Amino acid sequence: MSARTAIVTGGASGIGAAIGRRLAADGTMVAIFDPDGAEAAAAAIEDAGGKAIGLPVDVTDRAGIDAGVAAVRARLGRPTILVNSAGVSIDGPFLDLTAETWNRLLAVNLTGTFDCCQAVLPDMVEEGWGRIVNISSSSVHSGAARMAGYVAAKSGVVGLTKVLALEFGRHGITVNTIPPGFIDTPMLRRTVQRGFVDVDQQTARTPVGRIGRPEDVAATCAFLVSEAAGYITGQVIGVNGGRNT
Repeated sequence: MSARTAIVTGGASGIGAAIGRRLAADGTMVAIFDPDGAEAAAAAIEDAGGKAIGLPVDVTDRAGIDAGVAAVRARLGRPTILVNSAGVSIDGPFLDLTAETWNRLLAVNLTGTFDCCQAVLPDMVEEGWGRIVNISSSSVHSGAARMAGYVAAKSGVVGLTKVLALEFGRHGITVNTIPPGFIDTPMLRRTVQRGFVDVDQQTARTPVGRIGRPEDVAATCAFLVSEAAGYITGQVIGVNGGRNT
């Protein structure tokens, strides 16, 4: 089988970057969508022996998404793997949450996922094969104080995942979501720096006794986009060290 083509949104840092590296190491051609650092992330993959391109796509811009998918199609071939990892977290008391912030959280975390799925699914249907993995959050199950917009948006991602799994399964397309737990990412570090998260406390609450790594999520994602995972769809596959199970 010839190499498949994957799009990874938010692929310049954190979980998305780890997923891009892992998929490329497994032989997949990877397109990194990220408004900041996409080309550098792709260059790092190429330096490691993989095949990748980086495009400065902002998932809140539907026209930009469509143009990015067209560029991927022209340069790497029809995309049949999509990983929606782009995300933003803005915390604060619920009563201080503005409509602007609420809409920003939904635009990146939920509408961006919707738009990317809608842009890529026709290629998957035409191919008769596809894999979509949406990165959600363990906070969907546990809740998280001061994060109403983020949790609401990621909850929507879980619901969207289940709907798409039902609609597109007959086309050979699987759609699953990974809600990561406490993972060492730039987003988490910013939260820690603001004093809203105690690393030692969170580690103590994790049964495996350590903070998760982006590579932990990438390994699960690599399986879900493989041929071996063709009978797994509509599922919420937690990567959380035993928390929220």
